[in-house]
This record gives sequence, structure tokens and C-alpha cells, in this order.
Amino acid sequence: MTLSISSANLPQASEAANRANNWQGLIETYRNYLPVTDTTPVVTLLEGNTPLIPVPAIANIIGRQVKVHVKYDGLNPTGSFKDRGMTMAITKAKEAGANAVICASTGNTSAAAAAYARRAGMRAFVVIPDGYVALGKLAQALLYGAEVIAVKGNFDDALNIVRSISEKYPVTLVNSVNPYRLQGQKTAAFEIVDVMGDAPDWLCIPVGNAGNITAYWMGFNEYMQDGKSSHLPKMMGFQAAGAAPFIAGHPIPDPETIATAIRIGNPANWEKAHKVQQESYGEFNPVTDEEILDAYRLLASEEGIFCEPASAASVAGLLKVKDQVPTGANVVCVLTGNGLKDPSSAIEYSVNETYQGIEANIDAVAKVMGF
Repeated sequence: MTLSISSANLPQASEAANRANNWQGLIETYRNYLPVTDTTPVVTLLEGNTPLIPVPAIANIIGRQVKVHVKYDGLNPTGSFKDRGMTMAITKAKEAGANAVICASTGNTSAAAAAYARRAGMRAFVVIPDGYVALGKLAQALLYGAEVIAVKGNFDDALNIVRSISEKYPVTLVNSVNPYRLQGQKTAAFEIVDVMGDAPDWLCIPVGNAGNITAYWMGFNEYMQDGKSSHLPKMMGFQAAGAAPFIAGHPIPDPETIATAIRIGNPANWEKAHKVQQESYGEFNPVTDEEILDAYRLLASEEGIFCEPASAASVAGLLKVKDQVPTGANVVCVLTGNGLKDPSSAIEYSVNETYQGIEANIDAVAKVMGF
């Protein structure tokens, strides 16, 4: 006997569920909100549609019926939120007839640029600060086929170089100063509203080059103008204390932090980010490396979520200012990158012991386990 189930017997799937089941990437999904046409050659790895995960252990620390979710963009194709912007930047570069792209990077941008450029059949040049890129990210760029150039300087030096090169030579710059990058990244705000049914009360986000906080604000504004949300969130940006130009009020010539993805002393989107802070009545706050690592371990050990250290700055910041969170608020913390981007940090900063040299028998293993 064959059991036949017709679609008429099944619950009506929501629009969001249908979209998730038939996901075609950001550009196809949000085409009406993006600068593309029917003839634009879309370059995609089906990025986006990343989960909004409740984190009850973190919410319990805050109390007062506050609800906390994390937007885990570490589940994008190359493991970070940069894929959102890169699908747009590379698509528009291909549309313009570009044969090569270039970027400065602390790691995630290089991985995304290399993957999408190679997908589009373009050369990818990556300029990185020598010795300051996590190995997981460098490995990605190399395997994707990027031509990596390590310079004796920091990210800001690398960005100055690639900006000048893109002005003088036939190569397209795909850092966040490229306006198409922010167009792609704003879609994360759309996804949050699509899932929650409205904008959160607070959005907590790590801040390095400040493109992402700018893009999220753009997305929330566009959705509210379209009647898809009732309000705008308070934008809370968090910088590593050793790389906190927004806190200092001036560029930091030698930024230092274990959170390499936000180790940036002179953000390219400085003015735009300040405008976001003012318009949203938000704040910029610093978090120490110790606070970042505490949040990094907390996310993994209590919530089962493995992000890279820079991502944890959003949660570290939320916990630092937890007394300011309104009772009953909905809070979203952005996790920008996957923990596998920086495995050496996971090993170095883990508090758990690895038992080594144990005899391969039941009694020896059980003894270590405390039985």
C-alpha cells in the first residue's frame, strides 16, 4: 500500500518558509531592494538566510524578561557576513566588465572576495597586514586562488594602498568603501525583520571598519519605510578597547586586539557610522580583550555557538551595558564570523583541559572521567 500525501493535506507554509526552502541567494530574494536589473549577471554562492538563534543563557544573565537572539552570519558560504556584500560587489564588477578585483583585509574580506571573484572568473588580489590575519582566513584566500600580498603595516596601511591602486590601474576595489558592499550587507536587517515580524529594540554589533553597522541601519530604514516594521532599533556598536577610534574620537595609529577582524584604527565608514549612532540614539562602547574572550567562551560552552573572537564583541558589549537594556526588550547580537576562521584562538584561550597520554583501555579513560 502506498501512502499518498497531497499538498492540500499539509499545513500552509509561510512566506518565509517557502523562501527558505527555495533560497536563491540574496540578490534574487531581495531584488526589489537592490541596484540590479533583469540583465545583471548575478554571481552567487546562495549566501544569506542565516539563522537567528535564541540564546537563553545570555538572556538569563540580563534578566527582566529580555529576549536575546544572535544573527549567526558565520554560516554564510565562506564563513562570514562579508559574503553578503561580496555577492553584490562582484556582481556589479562583472556587470561593468571588470577582469580583476582587489581588497585590503584582516581576513574575512579576503576569503569572500577570492571566492566570489573566482566564481565570476576574475583575478583576486588581496593585500593583508603581515602576521595579523588568522590562519583559517588566509588558508581560504589561498585555496580560492587569490594572489595574496602581505605588507609591513596594519590594515589601514593596506587599505590606503589598494584604494590608490584601484584609482590608477584596471582593478575594482571591493572593500566596504565600495557602495555595493553595503547594499548587499543591508539584507541581514531584512532577514531579521522577516523572522521576528518586526525590528528588534536593540541591535548589538561589532565595529571595525564600520561598514556593517551602516548597512544594517540602511536595511532597517528601508524596511520600515516599506511598512514591514513598526520602529527602528537602537544601534549599539562595540569596539575592541585597543582598537576603538570611535571611543577615542580620533584614529588609532597602532590598534591592538586579539579580535583581529576588528583590529582597525581608522574606519573607512567613520562619518556614516557616527550618523547611524546619532539617528538611532545608539552608542559606541569599548570592550576589553578579556571581556571579548569571556563572551566567546560563553557562547560556545553555554549556547553551543562557535564564533570568531571579534564576533563575540557584540555579546561582550551587551553584557557590559546590560543594566541599560529596557525590561522586556528584544535584542539581536550580530555574530559576524565562524569560529573555524580562527582555530588557534580556540585552542589558546579555551579553559578546558585536554587529557593526553592516556592508556587505551576502559579503566584509564573512566578514571580520567571521574568514575
